Amino acid sequence: MSHDPAILPGQPCDDEGPVFAEPWQAQAFALAVQLRHAGYWTAAEWADTLGAVLREAGDDDGSHYYDSWLVALERLSLAKGLTDLGTLDARTEAWEHAYEHTPHGKPVVL
Repeated sequence: MSHDPAILPGQPCDDEGPVFAEPWQAQAFALAVQLRHAGYWTAAEWADTLGAVLREAGDDDGSHYYDSWLVALERLSLAKGLTDLGTLDARTEAWEHAYEHTPHGKPVVL
């Protein structure tokens, strides 16, 4: 298994490293890692934030692991001033609209 410091205990992995059930999960993972590498937060800040979100979610089976990544990304991005709540809300609404108007089986595009 990979010894990448971006991989945290409980993260779904196989012998090659992290595994993702959906493309958005890989994107959330990559964004969190890239923002850490760019210096927007430390590995400890990310681990603390993600750990708190995972505890709050109480997701014992891991099926919502990457949902917690999104929540942690939002919290740290807000705390570090990388975005604001209005922008997050607008993006969420845009995604929901696109999702509702995308034919089944087609990728959602914003």
